[in-house]
Amino acid sequence: MRRKIAAGNWKMNGTSAALAELEQLGTSLPQNAPTVIICPPAPLLFRACEAAKGIAIGAQDCHMQSSGAYTGDISAGMIADSGATYVIVGHSERRDAHEETNAMVRDKAEAAWAAGLTPILCIGEALEDREADNTLNIIGGQLAGSLPSDVSAENTVIAYEPIWAIGTGKVPTLEQIIEVHDFIRSRLIARFGEDIGNAIPLLYGGSVKPDNAATIFKAENVDGALVGGASLKASDFAPIIAALAAC
Repeated sequence: MRRKIAAGNWKMNGTSAALAELEQLGTSLPQNAPTVIICPPAPLLFRACEAAKGIAIGAQDCHMQSSGAYTGDISAGMIADSGATYVIVGHSERRDAHEETNAMVRDKAEAAWAAGLTPILCIGEALEDREADNTLNIIGGQLAGSLPSDVSAENTVIAYEPIWAIGTGKVPTLEQIIEVHDFIRSRLIARFGEDIGNAIPLLYGGSVKPDNAATIFKAENVDGALVGGASLKASDFAPIIAALAAC
């Protein structure tokens, strides 16, 4: 059985007052809760780790180097020092706004491993790629270029986030989600073999809400979700977690 994971990416939202949502979320987890991860802004990492009960904490990005003259960046080792155990790498907002390449994302994933963190590696296509029926080519290229060779089910999580669905309210059809997740699974098996390829958790992200989560989680190769805005409030995220636990 693959791990079920509900991860929340707070992006550039939240101050110390938002940590009350972590405490509320921790008290609402069902007994059979999946792995729950919250990725707050970097200044909140230490306090989030202290406030979290039954919830893992992750960062939203890391630098590929362990230290150096990189003003404004944070290393994977610094993240681990805060008590966090996960880090998002390759999010489309980083790939786009910060021009991160597949090679940079791969280096960040390896830096995360070196620090004892589990990377949540993001891939996804833009709207023009979807409309040009080029989705699988983009996903295949990102997988090949971003994913390091020493992958295992224990050290890596993959999140598929169609860029055109992030924060827009637009959600792919269940058939479209299934097509991409099945494709990712087949590529993982082809590259790493049946045991590893079948065991790596695959998350879906892109306008996941309490009212559509249960439908999305019906897909065989969807093992959870990477959630943006709906993870900011415990009252919104808790039903998504419950839907995943019920699958």
